[in-house]
Amino acid sequence: MMTAEIITIGDELLIGQVVNTNQAHIAQRLNEAGVVVKGMTTVGDNLEAIVGALKEAFASQDVVIVTGGLGPTHDDITRDAVCTFFKTDLDFHPPALENIQRLFEYRGIPLTRINRDQALVPRGCEVIPNSLGTAPGYLFHRDGHTMAVLPGVPYEMQTMMQETVVPFLEKQNPGQVVRHRTIKTTGIAESILAEQLGDIEALVPSSESLTLAFLPSPAGVRLRITAVAPDAETARRRIAASEERIRAKASKYIYGVDDEDLEQVVGALLQERGWTLAVAESCTGGLILDRLTNVPGSSAYVERGYVTYSNAAKVRDLQVPATLIEKHGAVSKEVAIAMAEGARKAAGTTFGLSTTGIAGPSGATPDKPVGLVYVGYADAEASLAVRFTLGEGRRRVKERAAQAALELLRKKLLKD
Repeated sequence: MMTAEIITIGDELLIGQVVNTNQAHIAQRLNEAGVVVKGMTTVGDNLEAIVGALKEAFASQDVVIVTGGLGPTHDDITRDAVCTFFKTDLDFHPPALENIQRLFEYRGIPLTRINRDQALVPRGCEVIPNSLGTAPGYLFHRDGHTMAVLPGVPYEMQTMMQETVVPFLEKQNPGQVVRHRTIKTTGIAESILAEQLGDIEALVPSSESLTLAFLPSPAGVRLRITAVAPDAETARRRIAASEERIRAKASKYIYGVDDEDLEQVVGALLQERGWTLAVAESCTGGLILDRLTNVPGSSAYVERGYVTYSNAAKVRDLQVPATLIEKHGAVSKEVAIAMAEGARKAAGTTFGLSTTGIAGPSGATPDKPVGLVYVGYADAEASLAVRFTLGEGRRRVKERAAQAALELLRKKLLKD
């Protein structure tokens, strides 16, 4: 089993100015190639620190992936660190210069000396082409160990991983693949889900090199099945069998897999049936409509949305009776239903969906705590509202309320 360490370079990562998404992408791609990531290291723009990290990683792991610090400015010192580590100097690489010239001509800007110098690469490396940027990458293979050095610009690094690094590693590591399947649930807490699933070993047998991870978030719990197998077909078959066993235990809470979002699942159900939707939001402030309209083609089923934050807006735009608000309060089952009905009638849609609640930190009363949210639903035959208590933290309450609303709609669409 090949092992790896990922080294990301840049002061901006250490001070939190830039979120380190490169680590996650590289780890995913290495896993797909059957390479197990044993460590991740982030180093600042310091030559001695970078060389030290390279030495430690190269001595202990089969594969080292380095990203960042290959630009043209004075603080881009990864190339110098690599030359120091491998005890080599720089060599001119004509294809790299041709690529740089092509990019500058395409952009209509003159080629500078510092950009021309990026065509100087460590002697003895295999150059990794960078069709999207000016900094080429370097690939070293020494004594059974591999080091790939890539730019830190995410889309450049990702393309170079896909086109060069991963194919190279797959040739070095035949006979083993790692595959994942993520099952997405919502509306159930992690501990309760674990209890409902029961014997994990029976669901994902370790004898078949299967593992299961629980990944909770404000939107729900993801279940990640991982299979290590001699080939992709065996991994697929084992994961499929495991997924079927999990669905038998928790199908009520499962809405999608892998990259599927709840808004995509809901949108697909609406579109395939020719149904339409109007949304009226108070406490979620447009978050539900934002999620729905992030899906390409959502104009086919999203007719309109209302953000009726004030009581006056609820009365004026949704025809919620003022007496209803006075009697029950804006945060109530009755008002949530009236909002959903009002949105549906005004828009002439198949369904209406609404939210009203207390996101906090203020606004609570003894019988209406922070995190209390009502989600309303209306169609041509019936209306209802469901009460949720979603905890504290203003943004977290809004995200959970939007998720709860979309899940309620999904279940109604499925007549569950």
